[in-house]
Amino acid sequence: MQTVVLGSTSVYRKSILDKLNISFECAKPNIDESPLENETPQALVERLAIEKAKAVAHSYNNALIIGSDQVAVCDNIILGKPHNFDNAVKQLSQFSNKCVTFYTGLAVLNCQTNQVHSLVEPFEVHFNELTQNEISKYLLVEEPYNCAGSFKSEGLGICLFKKLVGDDPNTLIGLPLIKLIDLLKKHGYIVLDNQQS
Repeated sequence: MQTVVLGSTSVYRKSILDKLNISFECAKPNIDESPLENETPQALVERLAIEKAKAVAHSYNNALIIGSDQVAVCDNIILGKPHNFDNAVKQLSQFSNKCVTFYTGLAVLNCQTNQVHSLVEPFEVHFNELTQNEISKYLLVEEPYNCAGSFKSEGLGICLFKKLVGDDPNTLIGLPLIKLIDLLKKHGYIVLDNQQS
């Protein structure tokens, strides 16, 4: 029986994977997440998802390891985490009346065969026209300073949006479950056959 391992210590990704009601472990991948020269956002997140899975693979003999990475892009610029109020105000001000695209890289590595299946899943967030007052009020309540893009879509951040466009709302929080179920199936792991009682 293969162990499923989430190569991440993100509480958000763990809570999403919990929705599948399967048994899994979490492991911390220690990798350098710096982009390569001239690397596109899509290439970056797919590469990092694969590297995260490979980084924890040496600790397991018979496991399917999930790696995931995400960036947000606005006006062709990759957005980082704001880390503080002032940076978050700058980010959200920049998004007013614009679309921010989140690219999530997803990889599943089979430790036994070294076979990897990976993909990049896009998700668009279309923002309302935002006033400085709205931005400040939002940030003071939710304090989303460790989130790329300075908001939490699963919380009060929803007040900032015009619309969301994507195949799976879990993608925006960091783990596209619909695509993950498919990648696990490619390795012979069927989620519905592995339910915890």
